[in-house]
Amino acid sequence: MHEYNPEDIVVTEVPIGRDMMLIITGGAAHIGAVSTAYVGLSGEVEVQTSELPGHKEHTISEDLALKAARVLNRTVTVAMGIHYDDISKEEIMDIIAIVNGKMDVFLRQESKLRA
Repeated sequence: MHEYNPEDIVVTEVPIGRDMMLIITGGAAHIGAVSTAYVGLSGEVEVQTSELPGHKEHTISEDLALKAARVLNRTVTVAMGIHYDDISKEEIMDIIAIVNGKMDVFLRQESKLRA
């Protein structure tokens, strides 16, 4: 049983050459969705997402990958899997806020390192 404990949500960075992979997990860690954002031929940041059936992480991973690619000016893949048993809609909203907050902190720190 994986009880609701959003304090265990983690953003892990894996540098891959110039690119970056961010792994976001919490509760029963797994891969629910993977989103890769990159500068396309048009010069705009684009994203491609793969999601596993029955998972909802793509609703967050896509926006996070786009944001990170724009802020860091590099290709970024976000692999995400967070699962807690029997959570409420309010707890889901809390998780989304926590993940966004942790990503903001990570991006601020990463931007300072590159400055």
